[in-house]
Amino acid sequence: MRSLPDDAERPGRADGTDEESPGARRSAASTDGLPAWLRPVADVAARVTPADFRGALPPDGGGRSSAVLLLFGEDADGRPEILLIERAHTLRSHAGQPAFPGGAIDPDDDGPVAAALRETVEETGLDPLGVEVFGTLPALYLPPSGYVVTPVLGWWHTPSPVRVVDPEEVASVHRVPLDSLLSAANRLRVRHPSGFVGPAFAVAGLVVWGFTGGVLDRLITLAGWERPWDRNRVEDLPVHLVNLSRAGVRADAQRNPRADTHSAGTNEPQAPQASTGREQGETS
Repeated sequence: MRSLPDDAERPGRADGTDEESPGARRSAASTDGLPAWLRPVADVAARVTPADFRGALPPDGGGRSSAVLLLFGEDADGRPEILLIERAHTLRSHAGQPAFPGGAIDPDDDGPVAAALRETVEETGLDPLGVEVFGTLPALYLPPSGYVVTPVLGWWHTPSPVRVVDPEEVASVHRVPLDSLLSAANRLRVRHPSGFVGPAFAVAGLVVWGFTGGVLDRLITLAGWERPWDRNRVEDLPVHLVNLSRAGVRADAQRNPRADTHSAGTNEPQAPQASTGREQGETS
């Protein structure tokens, strides 16, 4: 397995070093074969609890189970990256929104891991034999669609070509450098006309916001990768994304009349936030 070259760009810890915390809890089963830069994410998976998230917990009685794949890899030069997709603009739900690949857990799936891998294969043509799953994050609730989503963490040890498999489901597929996500120039908060304000990333010609932006924001913080950025930078969500989100709310409401559409005024959920309230993501 490739190791990162000494001069490669990689996520740094909040204190500017690459050193791991001496007290970090590690599991041999979860970190065997992982590159050093990815081990903080495995540590997060080992210690994170629902209390580390706010406003995104499953309701009593649960909801429709689904899973997404947070697939970490390296480019040809050994630089860390993550796989994202842009959903087709014609979908009834989450149209045009950047997202992790994934979807609903089918009866034939053997749990969230199998579902996340299957959906990623169907959406991007990924070869799952090149992926090592090393953990999961707590299940998160997505109003108003009613999904309860389990984020699955994967190491893409043997990258395979990825592409749009079905244009009716996926508009584009992106291998996004982590350095781009961590760059202060690409970090901001977006404001939806409903009053929702949450973390976002301007990368790969996309605005990554809502659930996906919230999960990335929390994971970056918990892994100790966060770099200083201007939290006062708040921009209006681009009009085309607002229009797509409103169309999704109407479709979700028709399918699920009991759905909670107040949360963000959009088919994207309230972004997962720290229990300390350090980041603002509530609706007005």
